[in-house]
Amino acid sequence: MHTLVDHALAQPPADDERTLYMRGLLALRDGDAEGAASLLTRALRWQPTHRGMRRNLVRALLAAEHYEQVLHQANAALVGTPDDGELHFARATALNALGMHTKACAAFARAVALRPDHAASRLNMGNASADLDDLGSAETLCRTAIRLDPHLPEAHASLGHILTLLGRLLEAIEACETAIRLRPDFAQAHWNLAIAALLSGDLPRGFTEYEWRKRHVRYRADFPDLPGRRWDGGDARGLTILVRAEQGFGDVIHFARYLPLIRDAGGSPVLACAPSLVPLIASIPGVQAVAPAERLPVYDAWVDQISLPGPFGTTLDSIPAADGYLSADPVRARTWGGRLPAGRRVGIVLMGNPRHPADRRRSVPADFTVALPAIPGLSFINLGYGGSAAMLGLPDLTRWMTDYAETAALIANLDLVVTVDTSVAHLAGALGKPVWILLPHAPDWRWMLGRTDSPWYRSVRLFRQPSPGDWSGVLTRVMAELGDHYADRGTGFHTQIETIL
Repeated sequence: MHTLVDHALAQPPADDERTLYMRGLLALRDGDAEGAASLLTRALRWQPTHRGMRRNLVRALLAAEHYEQVLHQANAALVGTPDDGELHFARATALNALGMHTKACAAFARAVALRPDHAASRLNMGNASADLDDLGSAETLCRTAIRLDPHLPEAHASLGHILTLLGRLLEAIEACETAIRLRPDFAQAHWNLAIAALLSGDLPRGFTEYEWRKRHVRYRADFPDLPGRRWDGGDARGLTILVRAEQGFGDVIHFARYLPLIRDAGGSPVLACAPSLVPLIASIPGVQAVAPAERLPVYDAWVDQISLPGPFGTTLDSIPAADGYLSADPVRARTWGGRLPAGRRVGIVLMGNPRHPADRRRSVPADFTVALPAIPGLSFINLGYGGSAAMLGLPDLTRWMTDYAETAALIANLDLVVTVDTSVAHLAGALGKPVWILLPHAPDWRWMLGRTDSPWYRSVRLFRQPSPGDWSGVLTRVMAELGDHYADRGTGFHTQIETIL
């Protein structure tokens, strides 16, 4: 076929279907998925019933990650060839990428039935099962994929991810290492290894591997090189060092603890972060914060924020500022004190940002019924936005929480914060405020496994789901603990908890 392709390419560009088809095949062969999809789409307009064109268009669209178009074209192709296992595989992969995990598993089951020896179908079905928290099936499917194709690095990397979710970290690390041996530059495998190592408490190895986030195909666009030299942790005396914030607001707050270390080393740290974080971060003495859209100050070197643990040699025993490193503005705090009810106050957040990739696991579902107990002298204060306020039946304070400095001032007036794993958890911990964090069964790496405390924030207490999705068990325990802290033991509070949850 290459001879036909080369012959077609030797001719002047044309819009006839044969030339477009050949050029599309060559582009697909050479890894130009976008070009192939464009050419094959044009070819298919000439011959809409040509099965080969549509099949190859599906392949190109899948490689280009245009999942809605994959679904449309695969469905059209399956009308004529309902038993095509490859098309069922492409359709299932698209469904899973679009978040329709249950439908994806059914489609993968059809692909597996048609092609029992196709390792990628087993692998992707395992990934879809993991997205549904069916981790036992996910592990079995990934191991079957490895048996069918032991040299498939994606299968070993996915197995590492699933074993991490299961809390079997040594096995997870071994699986990721196998994937990396098969493909040393496999960014996803390095990323999965980083998460497993960080969860295990091996921070030096974990943060070294986490540098591969910058090479991941989905995220590397977030890490363009900036003008000037990258700071590698060398002598900072007399240098203005630009620190580029990354990932979520909670991550920015979490790693803001490293900015004073640059200051103490003789440097002048400048954090480029979201505008809503600027007033909060700028309250750290000797630290400047600017929004990226503003004109950046002249700097001598730059560094990505989550790369800072490496240069400072962070281990579990040397985490900086675990006692708190942020403070609330006293004027704002007094204003909030005048708005809030008298007595004891507990802030509460049960939902995070729905756009967060892990929000399905970390947030209490919107349809979950939560009734807060009536404890004499104790007021619950909503710290969330939007749906969280409606879920709790508490006043929505959003119009006053205009930035994180305002939220910090509000938290300064509270006795305790109870929250799921969202930015409020990091803000309360960074302020040194007592905070109880409700965690999913498979937690974010920084909370580690099996601990009720955190080396990152000494004021934190962790409450973990006993099984995936079990928010009822977590909330029952938290409400009972609140009763121990705040309620008269003779009021029958614990019996009330059993009734309302």
